[in-house]
Amino acid sequence: MNSQFDNHFPKTSHAVENWKPYVRYSALHMRVLTVATTRIEGAWIAYIGNVPGMNHHNEFEEVLDWGISLREDIARILYPEFEGVPYVK
Repeated sequence: MNSQFDNHFPKTSHAVENWKPYVRYSALHMRVLTVATTRIEGAWIAYIGNVPGMNHHNEFEEVLDWGISLREDIARILYPEFEGVPYVK
């Protein structure tokens, strides 16, 4: 696994209670966001979705909730920082 994520994923039940996902987003257009997030089981996934385009910082969660999952090959191009972390299929 990528050293950036070596200590990110929980290894104990106490760590599970306090775990927070690592989330990154990127605009492909003013009204189109992609959002990548880690998942507690030790993997990550990326989504794409339309947003109003007013404030991406306030809109990315909508893409996490309602976006369409990206194919792995596209997600890995957009988010190279997840290299070495399994992608959710």
